[in-house]
Amino acid sequence: MFQCLLYPRVPKSIRIRKESVDASPQVSIVDDDPFVRRALGRLCEVAGYGVELYASAEEFLQRTHADNTSCLILDVHLPGRSGLQLQSDLQAAGRRFPIVFVTAFEDEQTRNQALQTGAVAFLQKPLDNERLLGVIHNLLTQDRTRVARTPD
Repeated sequence: MFQCLLYPRVPKSIRIRKESVDASPQVSIVDDDPFVRRALGRLCEVAGYGVELYASAEEFLQRTHADNTSCLILDVHLPGRSGLQLQSDLQAAGRRFPIVFVTAFEDEQTRNQALQTGAVAFLQKPLDNERLLGVIHNLLTQDRTRVARTPD
């Protein structure tokens, strides 16, 4: 699993063609495990996304470029403020973008809470690269379609 994350092979159907996109969508990753954080970041970079990495919810909230986030990959269990607390804080502040929760310690109650409060996906570690990239791709494609259809 980890070798795939370090040297990911990304299906052509999921890769972003740089020439077709003015600015790459920004994927922000919040995970306290530095290995997982870097591996997920590399996977998203290879797929053509811009990437920002954060070790904690607090670090994400303190960074001004977090406002450029198109999609947030968020670990449930973090030191300090949890992933669920960050989700709540972002909603209260009016910052809305798709959130994909990831966890090594899945339980049905946490999963239900995350999805009922707006998360778009809840994935179990170890992550399947193609599944994660497919979720991100679908979210960002839907978001672009929704923006294109919104009248001015």
